[in-house]
Amino acid sequence: MSDEFKFMGTSVPNFAIICGGLLVMSGIASYLISDTGSLTALIPSIFGAPLIILGLLSNKNISNKHHYMHASMVFALISVMGGLRIFSTWSDASDLTIFSHLFLIIIGVTFMISGILSFRHARKLRESLGE
Repeated sequence: MSDEFKFMGTSVPNFAIICGGLLVMSGIASYLISDTGSLTALIPSIFGAPLIILGLLSNKNISNKHHYMHASMVFALISVMGGLRIFSTWSDASDLTIFSHLFLIIIGVTFMISGILSFRHARKLRESLGE
């Protein structure tokens, strides 16, 4: 069994950086595209920035990697929960709002899947080593 878990061909900390970057770019694009220039359009960026930071910290400080990845899972879960709000306001929402919320859900769920699979891999690795 390989020591490092890969998801979509990359490590989970690097996947956190990718997901965070996508959310930051989505938030900035939503802000620039929106007619109102509302700061709420930047909400995906607010969830993406911590993912980037935690991914970078995880790559830099390997001994605390599991702590950073657990924290990033919390941000992914919160982004999914925030995105789910769209289902209560779907009929009143603009296309941009619907896209932003669905993007939060998709990125958050995808990252959570990568984290859960990574945690399972780490547990199986520990068990195979007899720890």
